[in-house]
Amino acid sequence: MSRPSERAAALNLSMTPTEWALLGLLSLLWGSSFFFIRVSVLELPPLVVVLLRVGLAALVLNLLLALRGKTLPRSATLWQAFLVMGLINNALPFTLIVWGEAHIGSGLAAILNATTPMFTAAVAHAFTRDEKLTHGRVTGILIGLAGVAVMIGPSAFAPGHGVLLAQLAILGAATSYAFGTVFGRRFRTLGLSPLVAAAGQVTASSLILLPLTFAIDHPLALPMPSWPAIGAVFGLGVLSTALAFILYFRILATAGATNVSLVTLLVPVTAILLGTSLLGEHLGRVQILGMGLILLGLVVIDGRLLRHLTRWR
Repeated sequence: MSRPSERAAALNLSMTPTEWALLGLLSLLWGSSFFFIRVSVLELPPLVVVLLRVGLAALVLNLLLALRGKTLPRSATLWQAFLVMGLINNALPFTLIVWGEAHIGSGLAAILNATTPMFTAAVAHAFTRDEKLTHGRVTGILIGLAGVAVMIGPSAFAPGHGVLLAQLAILGAATSYAFGTVFGRRFRTLGLSPLVAAAGQVTASSLILLPLTFAIDHPLALPMPSWPAIGAVFGLGVLSTALAFILYFRILATAGATNVSLVTLLVPVTAILLGTSLLGEHLGRVQILGMGLILLGLVVIDGRLLRHLTRWR
């Protein structure tokens, strides 16, 4: 999946403060997507939700390109890459997650989605030359996953809590994200800006989903959804997709596939912080412990603090 030219562009495997800040903002945008999905899927079929999500994102991103006096490239090679990325990083995982959340809660969906860094590390190890697994990365990812499990709680895995196929769908989405993240590395070697790369993939995924959605879910025959559902779809498309993917490609270009996938460990933390600050929900000891383990996992994966501590001895 990688090319020799990729070695010339060095990755910051230990992220800079700016990259960590962007990762935090990305986790906020993607963390809110689970709420938006849950609201919209109560009234709209999964494929309709996903098509509206990527369609709105494509509209916004292409308008931004037009305001800058630019358009999407016409190269057949680039459009092949856009179509592959649109399939494995948008159309397929988005559909699996929306379908899964129609059958299980958003909390369980979030924890299953948080396995993405584990799959990404394995895929990156197999298909790249500069993101090989290390003991520190494996340890950090496992600690982070343990924190997510603690934060969500054992009730998420209780018998009868979810449908097995729905759980497998979310895991399938996490695996698809892993391949999409590693495949997306090539965009930094093709001279594309984050805005062009994001616009290209959501436009391609819209083209993929459009005929499927009209053939399967017949959106024109559906009743008009409520304003909360419309607002949720708008937030999902504009905030959790258009803006989020600009940040995603920005981080991916400089920090690599494994680092950008760490956002899925932060998403459940973001959801709890939003609940306590905006909805008055209580942050219990279990949630605090879970967030602490996740932050510890991120520190271990980044490695800088541990290296400094070793030098001080």
